[in-house]
This record gives sequence, C-alpha cells and structure tokens, in this order.
Amino acid sequence: MKKLLALMLALVMVFALAACGDSDSATTPGADSDSATTPGAEPTSDTAESAAPSEGGDTTESDLAYVQDKGTLIVGITEFEPMDYQNADGEWIGFDADLAKLFAERLGVEVQFQLIDWESKVMELDGRTIDVVWNGMTLTDEVLAAMECSNAYLNNAQVVILPSAEAENYADAESMSGLQFAVESGSAGEQMAIENGFSYTPVTDQATAVLEVESGTCGAAIIDSLMASAMVGEGTNFADLTYTISLNTEEYGVGFRQGSDLAAELNAFFAEIYADGTMQELADQYGVSAALIAQ
Repeated sequence: MKKLLALMLALVMVFALAACGDSDSATTPGADSDSATTPGAEPTSDTAESAAPSEGGDTTESDLAYVQDKGTLIVGITEFEPMDYQNADGEWIGFDADLAKLFAERLGVEVQFQLIDWESKVMELDGRTIDVVWNGMTLTDEVLAAMECSNAYLNNAQVVILPSAEAENYADAESMSGLQFAVESGSAGEQMAIENGFSYTPVTDQATAVLEVESGTCGAAIIDSLMASAMVGEGTNFADLTYTISLNTEEYGVGFRQGSDLAAELNAFFAEIYADGTMQELADQYGVSAALIAQ
C-alpha cells in the first residue's frame, strides 16, 4: 500500500513539472517576439525603404535636358518657302529654318530637319521622332490643345490661289463655291475649306496644292499668305498663278510636346533676338518683315 502511494505521488510531481515547462515556452498574445511584428508597429528600416516611392517617380521630365543630353534638336517641317526650304546645295534655309539653327546653337546642340506628314505632327512629337514643329504653324485651338506652343511671332492669313487669267471671275468666297480646291491635309487651309463649304481634295503639303492648280487638276488652292507671296506670281516658278482673297487672319507659333520647358526657353530667345535686331534682319532677308510680331 505504501509503495502504491509513493508511485502515485511521483506521477503527480512529473505532470506538475511538465506543466511548468510548457508555461515558460509559451508566448503571451500581444507580447514582443523576435519573430513576429505586432500589427501597427513601426516597420524596420528595410521595410520602410521598400515602401517609400522611388526617386524619379515624377513623370514630368525636362525636355530641355532631354534635347541637350542627346545633343540634337530634331525639327519637324514640310517644304514651305519662305519658312523651310532647300537651297541649290540641299541645305535647309528659310525664316523658320534659320531661327531653328540659332536656337539650337543657343542650346548647345546640333539641329536636324525632318520632313513630316503634317497631319501626323502631334503623333511625331509625342513619339519623340521630332522635338519641335517649326514650319509656319497656325496657332489653332486644336494645336494649342495638343502642344506646348511659343508666343506668336508672325501674322498670316489663308488665301486663295487661282490661275491669273481667271482671278477676276472670283471676287469673293461665295463666287468660288463651284470650284474644286486643293488643300494641305490637316492644315488651316483645310479648315477654311470646311468652314466655307468648299469641295476640296486633301494633299500632302501646300506646295503640292499649288501644283494641283498649275496642272489643272483643281481649280483653286488655299495656302498661307506668306507662302503665296513667295511662291506664285511674276518672277516665280508659277508666274501664271496669283493669290486673291484672304479667308481669315491668324498667327504662327512653334510647337513642342505638352508641358515642355523648351517653349519658355524659346520665348526668352525670341525676346532677345527681337531686341538685338536679329529677328528683323532675318524677316527682311526672307520677305516676311511686314508680318513680324513684336516679342
């Protein structure tokens, strides 16, 4: 009997010791632990670094820095005398071309001229195949909404091109309603054709529009007055054509990508070269001085 009691007492002591051991190894809910992170607690330095926004997350990029880093200013143009055209040596010259060269020099980069489809000019800018549209561009509402534009620098108008022998028969827009017009696709000239209810054929550029009239394919064309004064009439390659009525008044500007800081840089450049007479000299050289806007 005594042996049995002794055995039972020993078993009770074993179980008591086992219970104490379990209590020591348990973790009280809410207590600190090396392997656990209490909800709401401060993250470790590694966790904080991975959660923080990375540097450069701001999507706004300096176009000025982009152009200077790559070392070139790519200018989107069409053949458009007296703004952008090639001389006998194949060099791009003109009022706009010469201004673009001077601006590139100010930025410390080379200038490259790239012929573009005028209707795709915004796509070319956004796709970064060009950096700027600098080609006697009318500051329409559509252009202003799609690009970061410079201040206006030249006045302009859309005028009608006709064979000289027929011009006296068309004194106003109403009398021209039966003509088939040639217009540059996506241009202010096309917009004038639409607004006046003219029947028209869209073509690649304004020079082609003039050729359509010369060849007799179209009865008239609508182009920029600055181009018309240099391209048609006595002493030009289209001496048998003339320009007649103006359909509107407008202004030229230079277009960059939306948000581009190059627009402000160009405005400052325009102010400087207008003040020192350089802009006036170029305007005189290319016959656009009467259209020049003070900067």
